[in-house]
Amino acid sequence: MNIFKQFYKSLYSPKDIASFRSQGIGKTILYVFFLTFLSILPAIYYSNTAITGAVGVFKETIKKDLPNFTIENGELHSPETKPITVNKGNFSIIFDSTGSMDSDNVLNTDNTLALLRHEIVLSAGGEKHSFPYSMIAINSITKEDIEIVIESSNTIITIFLTVFSIAYYLFSSAIQFIQITILALLGLLLKNITKKQLNYRELWRMTAYSVTIPTIFFTIMAVFQTQVPFSSLINWFVCLTVLLLAIQEVPSSEQPISD
Repeated sequence: MNIFKQFYKSLYSPKDIASFRSQGIGKTILYVFFLTFLSILPAIYYSNTAITGAVGVFKETIKKDLPNFTIENGELHSPETKPITVNKGNFSIIFDSTGSMDSDNVLNTDNTLALLRHEIVLSAGGEKHSFPYSMIAINSITKEDIEIVIESSNTIITIFLTVFSIAYYLFSSAIQFIQITILALLGLLLKNITKKQLNYRELWRMTAYSVTIPTIFFTIMAVFQTQVPFSSLINWFVCLTVLLLAIQEVPSSEQPISD
């Protein structure tokens, strides 16, 4: 069965999920990468769109609306004594060199680029991304330096978005693998309760497919930029419920498959 059929079956059939326990681990790992790729598409789209839009707005704002500033030794410095907020259409630019604001202040906003005391924060599509100035391998940058870079930013932005998307995908994949590993450990308790003969490797494979339903649900919610209350609890509850249903489909007399 190919990966797309497995994806389809995992949306509704615990019996098929149970049957995937005997397949090669490489195919299961590939499925996890595939599922993660689907899950991050909304976040990548909204973030990349927001970053591209932010660059356009920032080009205009930095020339006309922001004071002279310097980023030195990982900190933003300027003569301003209070934060500045500039609204451009549906996008906002926040400038705060005083340190009175932090990334949490930007969390509840959307389509916002914030230049804070120690970091740049982008909030878009329900996602928040923070980039400390210390990541920039330059001791000192002025407003004029940034203006020059922005004027020729198309290639830089393309490279940045590519690197950002790959890094986000790898990070999300790592989180997904950690989640599956923990859920599979909980699966050991479930298989003891149901008195099924399963080893950890089989449970890990089954868990990888059991996360399909909640992953796709939250992906759809991300498409519509809808926040789901208690999302982590719902995610884990549904994963464990599907895993339990799949475990119950395993014949009680069957011996665990050794790898």
